[in-house]
Amino acid sequence: MITPSFLLGVLSLTGYTLGHTIFQQVYVNGVSPGHLKGIRYPNYDGPINDVTTNDIICNGGPNPLVTPFDTTIINVPAGATVTAEFHHTLTSAGTGDGDDPISATHKGPIMVYLAKVPSALQTTMTGLQWFKIYEDGLHSDGTWAVDTLIANKGKVDFKMPVCVPDGEYFMRVELIALHGAGSLLGALCLFDIRYD
Repeated sequence: MITPSFLLGVLSLTGYTLGHTIFQQVYVNGVSPGHLKGIRYPNYDGPINDVTTNDIICNGGPNPLVTPFDTTIINVPAGATVTAEFHHTLTSAGTGDGDDPISATHKGPIMVYLAKVPSALQTTMTGLQWFKIYEDGLHSDGTWAVDTLIANKGKVDFKMPVCVPDGEYFMRVELIALHGAGSLLGALCLFDIRYD
């Protein structure tokens, strides 16, 4: 539950072959419950290309979610700095993988959404009312949010708004790789779901 804090359900969008990424760790004011704790994550770093399917909600489909879901609930105080950490694969951090955290060719924005839920441990993802709390896209110098993510070794920071009512929420951290966006189903949605 949340008290100016939130329970997060984090979704991680992944990218396209050889340049994909998986959201794997959350920090609240610099402290993390651990790798893959409180996150619903896929076992594969492939993209969700078809945004008309329910897979866009919390991954799945071509990227099966690892079950059972972790039951760690993360309390996030209102106003806290939250950090989402991405890596190319579940085991690529610190290995010298040239595409870690994501291929530099996979330019695009990063957004964060919340959805209030009765229980952060629920398994139902459909019918939720998502609202955006953060976005970073194209910068005035021509770089993208993904370039900043790469420079920060897979980490993106954002503030949890103080105006969000207390309660339990799913949090979706979404990265959209635009390198193929010029063709039908070319934009690659990369995300994971995390919950508190």
